[in-house]
Amino acid sequence: MESITEPALEQVAEYVGCHINFQNDVDDLRKRVADLKRRRNDTVAELQTVDYLEKQVKEEVQGWLEGAGKVIEIEMPDIEEQVQNVSYLSRGNLGRRVRQKIQEVREIYDQGSFPQGLVIERSPTIGIPLPTENMVGEVNLKEKIWGYLMGHEVRIIGVCGIGGVGKTTVMKHIHNELLNEASRFKKVVWVTVSHPLSVFRLQDDIAWAMNISLSNRRGELHRASRLMEAMKKVKYALILDDVWDKFTLHSIGIPEPTMENGCKIVITSRSIDVCNYLKCQVVKVPPLPEQESLNLFLDKVGQDVLRIPNLEEILKLMVAECAGLPLAIVVIAGSMRGVRDIFEWRNALRELRQCVVDTEKDSEDEIFKRLKFSYDRLPNSSIQECFLYCSLHPEDGEIERKYLIEDWICEGIVEKLGSRREMHDKGNAILNRLLNCCLLEKAYENLCVKMHDVVRDMALRIKRTGPGRFMVKAGMKLTEIPPEDEWNEDLDKVSLMKNEISHIPKNMSPKCLMLSTLILEGNKGLRQISECFFANMPQLKFLDLSKTGIEVLPNSICNLEHLTALILCECEHLERMPSLSKLKALKKLDLDRVGLREAPEGIEMLENLEYLDLSCPNLRVLPGGKISKLFCLQYLRKQRIFSTEIRGEEVAGLKMLEWFEGRFDWLKDYSSFVSKLNHFRRSSHYFIKVGGTDKDEEGHFWKFNNNDLPKQVILIGCKIGKKDELVLPDDLQDLRIEYCNATVDISIFQKNLTQLQTYALKYCQGIGCVVSLSSSSSTSLTVMNNLEVLTLEGLPNLRNVVKVKKTRASLAPTISLHIFSNLKQLRVCYCLNLKKLFPCELLQGQGLQNLELIDVHSCPRMEEIIGWEEEEEGNQTATPILIPLPKLRKLKLQFLSELKRICPKRTIMACESLHSINIYLCPKVKRIPLCLGRENAQPSLPAVKSIYIFNPKEWWESLEWENPDDKVVLLPFLKFEKE
Repeated sequence: MESITEPALEQVAEYVGCHINFQNDVDDLRKRVADLKRRRNDTVAELQTVDYLEKQVKEEVQGWLEGAGKVIEIEMPDIEEQVQNVSYLSRGNLGRRVRQKIQEVREIYDQGSFPQGLVIERSPTIGIPLPTENMVGEVNLKEKIWGYLMGHEVRIIGVCGIGGVGKTTVMKHIHNELLNEASRFKKVVWVTVSHPLSVFRLQDDIAWAMNISLSNRRGELHRASRLMEAMKKVKYALILDDVWDKFTLHSIGIPEPTMENGCKIVITSRSIDVCNYLKCQVVKVPPLPEQESLNLFLDKVGQDVLRIPNLEEILKLMVAECAGLPLAIVVIAGSMRGVRDIFEWRNALRELRQCVVDTEKDSEDEIFKRLKFSYDRLPNSSIQECFLYCSLHPEDGEIERKYLIEDWICEGIVEKLGSRREMHDKGNAILNRLLNCCLLEKAYENLCVKMHDVVRDMALRIKRTGPGRFMVKAGMKLTEIPPEDEWNEDLDKVSLMKNEISHIPKNMSPKCLMLSTLILEGNKGLRQISECFFANMPQLKFLDLSKTGIEVLPNSICNLEHLTALILCECEHLERMPSLSKLKALKKLDLDRVGLREAPEGIEMLENLEYLDLSCPNLRVLPGGKISKLFCLQYLRKQRIFSTEIRGEEVAGLKMLEWFEGRFDWLKDYSSFVSKLNHFRRSSHYFIKVGGTDKDEEGHFWKFNNNDLPKQVILIGCKIGKKDELVLPDDLQDLRIEYCNATVDISIFQKNLTQLQTYALKYCQGIGCVVSLSSSSSTSLTVMNNLEVLTLEGLPNLRNVVKVKKTRASLAPTISLHIFSNLKQLRVCYCLNLKKLFPCELLQGQGLQNLELIDVHSCPRMEEIIGWEEEEEGNQTATPILIPLPKLRKLKLQFLSELKRICPKRTIMACESLHSINIYLCPKVKRIPLCLGRENAQPSLPAVKSIYIFNPKEWWESLEWENPDDKVVLLPFLKFEKE
């Protein structure tokens, strides 16, 4: 009785103490956070004086700054808000959190002392390799440029030619080869120059590439002085790509290359005047010769076109019309890929000839008209619009596919289909079509796309005249919005994204009666927009103010009755909005990471709303009855730290919902929603969290798993009792149950989850086994058959992962064919009462045939990894039993003080794919039962790369082996870690 009451009394005493001393503790925390803020500011100020050419910030300093920033900027404001709103009776609970935070702040403050300094010497890196394409026809040109770079006579080289002739391609290859010339250059730098020229941006790009800090320099002159001072210390090769405008090196801050300093500069430009102005040794890039042009065309269109009868002559004529311009050849060939009808080839040749008639040689028209031929061949106006839309993004910018498709959907360019998923599929099909036509390029592992700068110029040229004109000044470092006389009445789309616009004149009201799209994204200094700014934009449909510093939206936005998309994500300073009730046409409202503390007024009136992101970190309360009225909603997201609870009845009736991310406080709300989810069967993505803890509110749990499975459920801190209290989605792929108290066998909830791939049980009470074969149905076994990742962590009552009772022993062969047959990763840790991982019955057949990783650590009572059920221990035969684990790559056993066996005597693990064995502090293991392959009667294990041992060498020497020769084979891979 005493052992039970003492902890309870201690908890009561702690609660009372936190309640009584609440205000003193809060004041103490405030003082400590203020001290921490001062130390952080001093650290940042010191780092601003560092010469980053030679030094780099220590990782521990970066980590400390991030940790301190999180406390100061996120956690402390939240505590302050709770202090303001806490009731008298709840002070004890909040006081406990305050005391925990005091200790945490004290530790962070102490860690912020760096007696050895904040920086270390920078590792010598000459530059970063660039992705390259195959070089065609530029070999002699490359050798000529290389000769100038390696010689002493020429200091500045100008690579000149019309757009698309291959200037950038050849220089990327040269750049990468220069990285091997560390004895000649300390830095090799590549910078793409913006058009029109922005001195600020060029200075920033050079400084970033050379690790030079310009943060405390404001004017162009002072920045140039700092840049020149730093660059004089470095022997560099600087490549400036796509230079359009004249400038002097000194105006930027680039030291003049001389014989003495050994520096070199290469520029690529379409203008020979620019090259001459910079006193370059000009190298003209000629068009490709006829045969090389034909080879490149065939490489892109496919060699099989040569099988088409009578096509060869037409093919040569079409290649000739490309005028030896590599970009034109690639794009035009891409547009003809898959065409097999000779009549279509003949017609395409006729159209191409019409495009280029009267084109002056070496003019920009020479490339533009040939590229437009490929644009004109796109199958319909919708795909053409999608292509042109990409030109709204900055030059050389990478565009994320999923956000681009979302914009197409909002703009109505992608046609309305039965579901949002179908529209995204349509958008991806369009992107793939544009990629196959070579009008777009893949970027960042195909998650992004980008436009070649010449292709983008062609697109902008199309939209400069005629109906539906664009005004695009994206990514140009503009500090002021374009003057009102540039906002023509017939403009359709305006993109000013990713500039540095901080001010819009109060009386500015552009008369753009046809304007449908306005993008101001990424102008972080833009704080206010006047009431009259939108007054003459009656047709505005798409407004993107994301990532701006906007503090208040003008009331005039409410008059934009045709507005279908309002994008405000990452507007952290925006704390209030006008009523949205008049915006009846609105289909998308994105408030992700917006500073709102209350839900926008009138949101329930948006009867056509299809997309709603309410992931505002300060939005704690969502008044009832608002979400349930949005009957057209397809996408609903409320996910961030301190996420707002969503009531089950609010979302259960949304029949069109396909994408959901949010949190439910109670199992009954969650179960109500999931029951409807299973009924409607429309969801393509959901991430649902039920319950939560203090750690969760600090962002510890509110994260997606790395496996990117689109259908996830996380239960945190729930009490799981009766079977009917919990409903799981039928198509669930990822289930995590953490800090729950389960009073029944958890395996009963696995019924019908035939798509479950990842399953994690962490820090739960009351779970004795994961799968009990005496109670599981055939459906449960099918669930385990599809599972790929199983994590078991902190389960104090767990005694069996898989329990096979004697009465079911006859089922073992069948079971082994079903359970865990797709399991790839198994992680088990901190299970204090677990003695055995798997029964031998499970592994005798093909039960774990796909297992790649076994990671077991910190299970103090674990005695064997694989073992017989106790009833079977006496039935072992003298014949060795083979346990097949054909795909096992890594076996990791750590801190298992009682582990005696990996598997029983007379059993052998067949692991022909084993790559790594890690054994840390497992002193009682006497045998590693591996079955090595045999070549010419000698043991071999070619897959093994490493064996790490944290036990004494004597332990290794004392191990028992099935074949003594196996030990000799493993010796070359053995490495002992020092204790």
